[in-house]
Amino acid sequence: MARTGLAGALACGVLVTAVGIGRYLTGGSDGGGHPPQGPYAALGDSFTSGPRIPDQTGEPAGCDRSSRNYPALVAKQLGINAADFRDASCSAATITNLTTPQSTDDGTNPPQLSALTAATALVTIGIGGNDIGFSTMVAKCVTSGALFKAAAGVTNISGQAPCKERYASGDADAVARKIRTAGDHLARALNDVKHRAPEARIYIVGYPAILPAEGAGCGSDMPLAPGDVTFLRETERQLNTMLRDRAEAAGATYVDTFTPSIGHDACSAAATRWIEPLRPSSPAAAVHPNERGERGMATAVLRAVGP
Repeated sequence: MARTGLAGALACGVLVTAVGIGRYLTGGSDGGGHPPQGPYAALGDSFTSGPRIPDQTGEPAGCDRSSRNYPALVAKQLGINAADFRDASCSAATITNLTTPQSTDDGTNPPQLSALTAATALVTIGIGGNDIGFSTMVAKCVTSGALFKAAAGVTNISGQAPCKERYASGDADAVARKIRTAGDHLARALNDVKHRAPEARIYIVGYPAILPAEGAGCGSDMPLAPGDVTFLRETERQLNTMLRDRAEAAGATYVDTFTPSIGHDACSAAATRWIEPLRPSSPAAAVHPNERGERGMATAVLRAVGP
């Protein structure tokens, strides 16, 4: 989502084969027959680009693209050659950056839809988190949780949600409004995608599970109040629901990465997590997919694309 993860907000293996793909997912392919062999355009934010995952590649460098992000793994598995693969993803991208240039700390990324042509056969899009300020929200909730837990006299924090009280109260739910607005923007962008690449199969890639179902397992690496873990997880699910709804309305395919990533969140064990916590133990941005997570997301995309 945000560039290099929460750093801005707060200041390898081989891809599994088709035989193993099914055990990570529920549901089937989109029925499109043989997967497209390219050209393939990958669009999205930092959950797509893979900041800090080696090796960082591509231009501009400020987009933080990894040679092992899920688009690169999908292209490799489908046998798409380098000339037919365009990775336009960029850290901190919003839906607006699909159609407008994006300035980074190291160069300007052209509008991501410029990667599309009439010949494009496959498009993946993973975006929307920055439109609702999710990374900033997580950062502030972590800070609120740390302060709350350290407050004198606090002995029972079960069910407490100091951050939720800040972001969503009563009818004035700014988060829900932002999700609805992002959905409207995405709908217009998808119309543009279909106009530029009328023959392409389009896949909207959802976000993997960042936090567990309950906050009890989150320690010092993610010092969230338990109630805020629930609030943030529900916010992410609402975001993914919007992405699914907009994909279906546009005739695109939604790729569920949330379900296969359950149990691999930022509060899970370092040896199995897909998402790094606030203090990463693997080369990846804070509260972003590590290489294991990108492989898992690639598997989900391949399962959706077909055999």
